[in-house]
Amino acid sequence: MNGPAPAGRRESGVGYMAQSALWFAVMALLVKLAGRTLPALQIVFVRGCITLLLAAATLVRARASPFGTRTGTMLLRGCFGSSALVCFYVAVVNMPLAEATVIHQTAPLFTALLAAWLLHEHLQANVVLAIGLCLCGVVLIARPGALFGDAAAEFPWGYAFLSLLGAMLSALAYVTVRSLGRTENPLVVVFWFPLVTVPATAPFALPQWIWPDAPGWCELLGIGVTTQFAQVALTRGLAREPAGRATTVGYLQVAFAALFGALVFGDWPDGLALVGMVAILAGLLLCHRAGAR
Repeated sequence: MNGPAPAGRRESGVGYMAQSALWFAVMALLVKLAGRTLPALQIVFVRGCITLLLAAATLVRARASPFGTRTGTMLLRGCFGSSALVCFYVAVVNMPLAEATVIHQTAPLFTALLAAWLLHEHLQANVVLAIGLCLCGVVLIARPGALFGDAAAEFPWGYAFLSLLGAMLSALAYVTVRSLGRTENPLVVVFWFPLVTVPATAPFALPQWIWPDAPGWCELLGIGVTTQFAQVALTRGLAREPAGRATTVGYLQVAFAALFGALVFGDWPDGLALVGMVAILAGLLLCHRAGAR
């Protein structure tokens, strides 16, 4: 009876992480749209308010306690996640989406290394190779100007560093979620993220508040709802998979972003982008086979 269970848990974990990547890609698109008229910290604050209400309602419906058993660790997860969120949103609003996404997608590499160090998870050579393949695919899809010779645009190194810092903080948050997933209700873990984000960003967001128009409110609402879906899927996925392998599936976010760009803006992928998507899929397959052994 104990034999089949791990395989089922692995499959469901990968599926949850793929769902998370899809919803995060939709969220990033909405953040880019909302950032045309609204400050980044206001977007973070409103997103936190919406997800806090949704998470609280979910807890009430499930009749679950919001405290769990490791409140200190959940508070730490909220701090890491909130800081990473601010870094990523500011980078997305102030950088080309391609560059910001490429840099942020270094998070799985940091996650695998931190999980091996802090959680003593075995870092398989195939997982490291899968991360490398996926990162190459991300670069081929997004093609940041700094690497592909777009000399006309000055590269914003300050925001690039901020995006890299966000990736490192995201890795710390993922490792913390992985640790919490062993003992805590995923709904409680999700609840604590906006519980920290809202009071942490309010002092910065409210003084520069810009009242959104109707499309702006729709974008903000969409950001909050898609974030909630993404966070629940992420938490469930990390509870079922080793952190390094699970977050590698997050590279699908870039493939989804390329698809959305084609459908929404008519920006169809060319040959290099298609090669990048194949590299991502190859990396995911390699990662999945490594975890199945």
